[in-house]
Amino acid sequence: MFAEERQSKIVQMVENGRSVKVLELAERFEVSESTIRRDLQELEEKNLLKRTHGGAVGVQRKSYEQSFQEKKEAHFTEKERIGELAASLLEDGDSVILDTGTTTLEIAKRIHHKKLTVITNGLDIAEELSGIEGIELILTGGVLRGNTRAMVGTLAENMLRGFKADMAFIGANGITLEEGITTPNFVEAMTKKSMVSSATRVYAVLDASKFQQVSLAVIAPLKEITAVITAGDLEEELAAIYESQGIEIRR
Repeated sequence: MFAEERQSKIVQMVENGRSVKVLELAERFEVSESTIRRDLQELEEKNLLKRTHGGAVGVQRKSYEQSFQEKKEAHFTEKERIGELAASLLEDGDSVILDTGTTTLEIAKRIHHKKLTVITNGLDIAEELSGIEGIELILTGGVLRGNTRAMVGTLAENMLRGFKADMAFIGANGITLEEGITTPNFVEAMTKKSMVSSATRVYAVLDASKFQQVSLAVIAPLKEITAVITAGDLEEELAAIYESQGIEIRR
């Protein structure tokens, strides 16, 4: 097999959402590990994948962003499970920052019976919790992004700097050990970053399909995240790699 054909097949593998290992590729293509490493280096230089320790992952640095409705319909069962897990961490009297998003909306649906202070930049979360007895609701203000129904920008960030909540639940479009949690829109990433700084405990909430994916704008490195709450078909080997690096995964 020529190098070009082998490299093409490697790109197809990572574009399908797989993470690949040097040893696995060497055995599959019957070449040396040093040959595979050269392949991965060449492909990374062409921005077709990103090398990791012992392998590679796909690169999705596009600024394309699904609409709120598209996100709402995708991986709905997993989002419900994440909502249950996250809501179980909250106790009466807690203060919590709920990032905008379809996953965090599932958290909001499960906290009606609790006495909480909720800070959010999400219109749908605000609508879900408005008028609920026991919920003190604080909206960040800011510029409304129609695509995600999030209030973002300087006004939102300045508002968030005035708080130190017990915990925050942050949505993201991608997560890797190297880049941390990421999202397609830079302005929204800056607002999410302010949320991370404004909470004592920070939980990234995302389904298993977001693992080993990278979007345009970095929200936070994983060292700033208390734990990752996820659901879905997350490979045990991949979960073990994250946990070996000190990243707690709850599922």
